[in-house]
Amino acid sequence: MTPHERAPEKAPVPIVILISGRGSNMRAIADQAIAGKLPITIRAVISDKADAPGLAIASSLGIETRALSPKDFASREAYDEALADLVASFEPALIVLAGFMRILTGAFVDRFAGRIMNIHPSLLPKYRGLHTHRRALEARDCDHGASVHFVTQELDGGPVIIQACVAIRPEDSVETLSARVQRQEHIIYPQAIDWFARGRLELVAGQVHLDGKPLAAPVLIDARGD
Repeated sequence: MTPHERAPEKAPVPIVILISGRGSNMRAIADQAIAGKLPITIRAVISDKADAPGLAIASSLGIETRALSPKDFASREAYDEALADLVASFEPALIVLAGFMRILTGAFVDRFAGRIMNIHPSLLPKYRGLHTHRRALEARDCDHGASVHFVTQELDGGPVIIQACVAIRPEDSVETLSARVQRQEHIIYPQAIDWFARGRLELVAGQVHLDGKPLAAPVLIDARGD
């Protein structure tokens, strides 16, 4: 290559996003991809609910959508096998869970090991599961936040990549705290996806590696002043 030649740009990394509701994180990711800020292409947005508002949003952005209802399958295992086949048909390098409210079977997780990310509205390992904002308020915590992690068979227990921490204010309600946390979700989830798409992030033997080095602790974004 001569000094005047530019290296060819890497093709955008294909991803599939799974949602169950309005898909606010999906929208944040899609907006950055469309603006050229994320080196990805969203091959499909898939939901377990045909009436999920996020499907209409994705469609309006020109993204292919699919709905696959668990009611059409005899078992959880049968549904996840069909879902995995549907996801695989789009040949994603990464699967992004963005408010997907089903617990994936081990067979699904194993099929895409190291290639599934999720975002959870707490500072994991605290408050796995549901109602995280209410639980943080009831515990009178000083801090709360969100975590992006690789998905493993342990519910909300996969290795954490990046977290954002917000302060809990005396006047906070579930709604105000949720809104502040969600603003940070829309920052840290695209960041983790960007690292993965650029080849900087990977899961090696159950440990997060960034830029070829194991992370001793998740990357932390301190948003307590926001």
